[in-house]
Amino acid sequence: MSWDFLVPVCVGDLVKTGGINQYVVQDVVSPKQLPPCISKFKAALRSQGPLCILDHFDTGYSVLQHCNSVELGVKEDTLDLLVQVVSGLAATLPALLVSVSFPPAERKEKLNAVKMSVYLLCKLTETFESASHRQCIVTAPGKGGKKGKGGGEGLLQWDSERERVLQALHQLLQLDIRSLWNLSLVEEEFISCVTCCCYKLLENPTISHVKSKPTRDCIIHLLGVLIKKYNHLLGASVKVIQLLQHFEQLSSVFAQAVSVWSTEYGVRAIIGEVIREIGQRSSEELAREASGVKAFSSFIAELGALVPESMIPNISVLITHLEGESHTMRVAVCEVLGEILIRVLCGDGLDESGKADRDRFFDTLQEHLHDTHSHVRARVLQVYTRIVNSKALPLCKYSEVMELAVGRLMDKSINVVKSAIQLLAAFIAHNPYSCKLSSSDLKKPLEKEAAKLREMKEKLEGKAPVAVIKASELWAAMEPELLVTVRTELEPTSETEKEQGEDGDVEEDKEAEGDRATAVKVAQYLRVNKYRNAVRLCIRAHSCFPESEIFASLSTVTTETLMQTLALIFKGSDEDASELSQNLPPTPQKEGEKEGEDGELKKQEMLVQYLKDTETFALQVERAISVINTMLYWKTTSVVQEAVQFCVTVCEFSVANSVSGVRKMLPLVWSTDAAIKDAVVQAYRRLYLNPQGDTIRMKAHTLVDSLSELMVDASLGTIQCLEEIVQEFFSSGSNLQSTVVQVLWERFTGKRETSGLHRRAAVLLLGMATRAEREVVLSNLDTLCSVALGEKVTEDFLLARDAVITICSITDHFRQSKGAPFRLPQEHQLFTCLTQAIAEGVVMEDPYWQSFMEQAVRLLYFLAESPDQLCSRLLQRCTRLLLDQIAEGGELNKDGGQMQDGSQESSEQGEQVNCVCLAQLLALCGCVAFWQVSHLERSVSAELRRRRRETEEREEKEKGPSSKAKQAANESAMEEELGLMGASAEDTEAELIRKICETELLAEENLLCAFLPLLVKVCSSPGRYSHPQLTTAACLALSQYMMISPSVCEENIRLMFTVLERSTLPVVRANAIIALGDLTVRFPNILEPWTQNLYARLSDEVPSVRQTAVTVLTQLVLKDVLKVKGQVSEVAVLLIDPEPHITSLALNFFNELASKDNAIYNLLPDIISRLSDPERGMSSEDFNTIMKQLFSYITKERQTESLVEKLCQRFRTAKTERQWCDLAMSLSLLSMCERGFKRLQECWECYSDKLTEPGVYQPLLSITAKLRRGAKVQFKAQVDEFEKRLTAVHTRGLENVESPEMDEENQKGGGSSEKTVMRTPLPSRGRTGSRRGQAKPSVSGRNDDSFVTPQKSRKSKKQVITFSSDEEEDEDAVMAESETPKVTTPIARKSRRTRLRN
Repeated sequence: MSWDFLVPVCVGDLVKTGGINQYVVQDVVSPKQLPPCISKFKAALRSQGPLCILDHFDTGYSVLQHCNSVELGVKEDTLDLLVQVVSGLAATLPALLVSVSFPPAERKEKLNAVKMSVYLLCKLTETFESASHRQCIVTAPGKGGKKGKGGGEGLLQWDSERERVLQALHQLLQLDIRSLWNLSLVEEEFISCVTCCCYKLLENPTISHVKSKPTRDCIIHLLGVLIKKYNHLLGASVKVIQLLQHFEQLSSVFAQAVSVWSTEYGVRAIIGEVIREIGQRSSEELAREASGVKAFSSFIAELGALVPESMIPNISVLITHLEGESHTMRVAVCEVLGEILIRVLCGDGLDESGKADRDRFFDTLQEHLHDTHSHVRARVLQVYTRIVNSKALPLCKYSEVMELAVGRLMDKSINVVKSAIQLLAAFIAHNPYSCKLSSSDLKKPLEKEAAKLREMKEKLEGKAPVAVIKASELWAAMEPELLVTVRTELEPTSETEKEQGEDGDVEEDKEAEGDRATAVKVAQYLRVNKYRNAVRLCIRAHSCFPESEIFASLSTVTTETLMQTLALIFKGSDEDASELSQNLPPTPQKEGEKEGEDGELKKQEMLVQYLKDTETFALQVERAISVINTMLYWKTTSVVQEAVQFCVTVCEFSVANSVSGVRKMLPLVWSTDAAIKDAVVQAYRRLYLNPQGDTIRMKAHTLVDSLSELMVDASLGTIQCLEEIVQEFFSSGSNLQSTVVQVLWERFTGKRETSGLHRRAAVLLLGMATRAEREVVLSNLDTLCSVALGEKVTEDFLLARDAVITICSITDHFRQSKGAPFRLPQEHQLFTCLTQAIAEGVVMEDPYWQSFMEQAVRLLYFLAESPDQLCSRLLQRCTRLLLDQIAEGGELNKDGGQMQDGSQESSEQGEQVNCVCLAQLLALCGCVAFWQVSHLERSVSAELRRRRRETEEREEKEKGPSSKAKQAANESAMEEELGLMGASAEDTEAELIRKICETELLAEENLLCAFLPLLVKVCSSPGRYSHPQLTTAACLALSQYMMISPSVCEENIRLMFTVLERSTLPVVRANAIIALGDLTVRFPNILEPWTQNLYARLSDEVPSVRQTAVTVLTQLVLKDVLKVKGQVSEVAVLLIDPEPHITSLALNFFNELASKDNAIYNLLPDIISRLSDPERGMSSEDFNTIMKQLFSYITKERQTESLVEKLCQRFRTAKTERQWCDLAMSLSLLSMCERGFKRLQECWECYSDKLTEPGVYQPLLSITAKLRRGAKVQFKAQVDEFEKRLTAVHTRGLENVESPEMDEENQKGGGSSEKTVMRTPLPSRGRTGSRRGQAKPSVSGRNDDSFVTPQKSRKSKKQVITFSSDEEEDEDAVMAESETPKVTTPIARKSRRTRLRN
């Protein structure tokens, strides 16, 4: 073979005349002649094998040249033939490549065959891929989901064919075919031909899909072979970067590819090359390439997850991007750091370098918890969550990271807050400290162990061993005495010579031991204060060891040299000192003991530190709980769900105060958001309704225990919400239901030892179960009566009350049904027990009797036949018992036979009656009156409607059906007639009930009437009846009497408002607010003139009264019972109340009010005027806080525009500088738009003369700063011009500034340049809102019988109101006639029928 095949750069180059011995295509076959040529190609392949490509290359080239016009079948046949050729070469070449004798001609032949076949196959593959891509575009789904019809049906199998092509190329190239080339240098064009085909296939949009995984894997492995064997490393790294810039979907593909090339093919340098290319990109480049940055960041993050250990050498290049502007790159780098910390730099086996890197990476992550971009902060928190879940966070970092996570709970970004909650939950779930985290429980063990540690330290310090003192300190102490001894020894006498003879044996011993042992002996002599022996031994040692370095300085024995030698021996170097100290006599005896004590001390120190860390961690968790509990009522559903999950986690770990969060989220079972409701239900099911245990009974006990703990000390609202959860459990059909009910009955009846709290919880849980299945209680009614309402009822009124509540739950089923009401006869054991318990409790001073009595009377009216008769006898019985109690005291001479006389007498000789008992009797009267009215308007009215309906149905059946023709003709007339008849009948029934209430309930023959004068007397004579409980009960009972009829209400309304304003008892004022709120709903026309008195209680000095007032007024306003007027400014003041719960109630009021159209918009001008009134004295900071919240509700552009005009006009009527400043600040709080700004310019005359005041100028200047942001050029110019006018007037004054616009306006207005701004005085108001902080009238100046007015609610003068005293008993302490509001505004009311039905 005389020619060589050179891989061309372009396809057309092969038909051009080449160089010497270069292959040139001789015959390009036309498309019509190709099928016969393909047949010849097939035959040649069968006969000659893969080398047939040498003779038939022109045929394949012709197909390639005419690919757009040739038939699809021809192209597919050609592709199949080329795949067979390449596969055949891959099968035949291995034998030749390993042979020793490989002739050059054969080598050349094989090489040309390889290059020809690979070239054609790659180019044809690229052609098919392009056609497939075009087909995908043509057949893409259009509207309606229908696919367009296009050509290329045969290409549907291209996915499988593509995989065959790649497998054939891989089989061939993984052989060592480099030996086919001279010097094994494979030409670059051949490699580029294959790599370009691979990269072309990677450009397919679906290459990252799951269905393309086989093709993707083949390409990755083919490129891996080319990188490893054919020097494609640099080309691959550059191509990866280029493709990532243009194809974002390739990030995961290339991350997988690079990890495979570095691990399976051992080309680790590829990671460094690619990372270096990305790291060298500047921030400006990344800012220009938005899609490229996303691809780079995703690639880095996924590569870090696949090969984190290979990223460590290149991390320095990536960390530079943490300072860049691209937040996506910062996220990717933080993800990589997280993977490295989780999978590489973790555990205790790290060396010093690894620990340093780990700490540095953690510090970097912590810095970016404060990143400027919220997405980075959120992702870093998620990285920390994975680290904590993987238990890769060092213990020393727990407290620091925990504190940062708690801080992120205050973040403005919702995603950051959610991620912080998830991290805190992970901290608790995987904490290394304790399964129960309670700082209170940890406090005692910590104090105990810390005290033990102090004792151990004091004990060790008390021993004060000699060895502990430094040698230098000992030498300094002994040096003076030793110097004297040395000088004495250097002056020999006969006595010293004798002593030297005595020490001869010592010297001989030392000679045998050596110089070092002698030095040790000298040191021992010095330590035990045998200075003379030490000096003598040291002097003799030089002669014994003349070559010793220790005694070398004693060649001339003088005082100085001897002292130096002794000092060297005693102190010595660090090594000598340690050795000498070890050889001291005391040390060997105590060495083991000392080591043991040191070990115990270290263990104790570690234990104390562990407890300290645990306590710190628990305190941080408790702090997080308090913050996250507030998030349970956020408007963002996802945050609420995360908060619910967190509450569940902390509860499972018994963290202190965790139950508070669980209880707080309970009302969310009523949420309208299904996701939130489901999250709460699932949370309670996980915590309480899925108990653990070996048997069903054990599970039931666990479930009851957990629910009982939740019920203990729970509020009424919590219990109502818990009913929903428990009712769902009993309705779910769980196999635990019957066992749980059995356990509850055992606890209630006392068969199992349990506390009183748990008995009450058990009976309440039974009541909740009754709402799902009423037979639970109905079949055991006798048991409830005998246990809770029997002979021992007076011992535990709370248990009796809860039992009554449980019995009441069975009435829910019957009240909801349309059938005859379920009632029990008056002789039933239940009513006997109830009346007996109430009567006995009247003359007792039990604080829980009244709550029991209220529930018992309610049950009487719900279940008893003729409850009015039953309650009448009950009142007679209780009154007799009270009179008997007085008679037993010997103070009453008259017979109390008649009820009315007895009542009058008890009032006249009130000083002889037990005030508590009288208060309880009055409370019973009020309760009976209230439920009697409720019974008439609900039960009796409903029964009348039911009977009328039954009568009508019975009459219709008796008449029989009329003819169809007649029925069709009169259908409309009949409907109208029936409707009128029904309405008329309902009105008749309602009128009957109203008449009974007005005429019969308080008739003289009715027992309730006898107590009304007594109630009025007690309420109007606070001096004589000063007992707090009596006053409270009387006022509450009087308000319940006032619910009976309008006449009673009108007669006593002044007295009730007098009590509201003048009572010194906060509980009386709070009860009065609630009662007056109910009366406002029932008799709105009577209460309407008194509205301002209700609002006045919003400024009460007692927080509980303010809380009650804002709660009642919120209900009245939101239900449209009260008209919203300017007095709502008193509610606005509560936005800055010092009590957080009152602030939240006020905020809720305005949140709900904002949902009503234009409500807050209409009220804002009046609110601003009232709050900025100088007489109120509100600080500017408080005013700004309130206005900032209120203006946040103004979102409509038209509202903003109108408010700008209204506020500007108020500048004219404002009297003081402070009012000007408040108006300007209010303007600055508006979300100003172009139209609002235009209106602000038009109103220039209103405020221009006030601009010299900084408090007016600065807020208006801030408006221009806000408008300038993102404004258009033309509008921005207008803003700038306005700002110049503001500044000019502020600095020079209005009279010195004249702009052309102003001149024009002046000319139009009359030509005068000087204008006088007329200020209209503020109209005087008859009443000024009260405020907290005013001086209160002194109480000491009044007698005991007088009310003290908490605060004045009116500015106008009133007549002095005198109260009764001991000298003037007959005068009532009520408002004078002149004080009673006269103007009544009729309020539209619902029809009587609707009102009574409700």
